[in-house]
Amino acid sequence: MPDSDTGAPPRVVLVTATALAVALAVAVAVFALTRPAPSDSAGPLPLVPVPAPFAGSPDCATLLGAVPSELTSNGTALKVRELAAPAPPATVAWGTDDPLVLRCGLNRPPELTPTAQLRLVNKVQWLQVPGEGASTWYVVDRDVYAALTVPDSAGTGPLQQISDTVAAKLAPRPLRFS
Repeated sequence: MPDSDTGAPPRVVLVTATALAVALAVAVAVFALTRPAPSDSAGPLPLVPVPAPFAGSPDCATLLGAVPSELTSNGTALKVRELAAPAPPATVAWGTDDPLVLRCGLNRPPELTPTAQLRLVNKVQWLQVPGEGASTWYVVDRDVYAALTVPDSAGTGPLQQISDTVAAKLAPRPLRFS
C-alpha cells in the first residue's frame, strides 16, 4: 500500500526489504568464509626439503622401493601422492587433504636421548615427536633414520604398515645417541 504523500511503499516494507537483503549478504559471506578450501588432490604435493644427508643410501632405496602403494588410515585407503618438483630425495607421501609423509636418510633426531620414551611397533622402535596437528615418528633402530609424519586425525594403521615394511627390509641395530 503506497504512502499517501509520495506513492512510495510504506516505511516498514522498505526497512524489512533492506534487512532481508543485508541478512542474505551476510549469509553468503559467512558461507564463503567457512566452507573448506577445495582440495587439490589431483595436483602434485609440494613439500619443503629437510636435511637428508643419507637419502641416497642403499637402505633408503630398499625401504622406499618396498613401501606400499596404499596405506589404510581409519578405514580409508590412502594412495601414494605425486610430489611436486623439486621433490625432496627419498620421500614418499600418501593421501590428499592431510597427507602422510615418509622421509628416509635423515640425521639423528635431537630428541633421541638415552631417556627418550620409545615405542615398539611390529618389531621397530619409534621415537614420537609431537607437533601441531601432526606427529613425526622416527625409526631409531636401523642403519638409517626414517621419519613418518602422520596427522593427528590418522589412526595407527599407517604406522603399523610402515613398521612391517621397515622390519622386513632393514636389519635392526643398537640405538645410537651420538
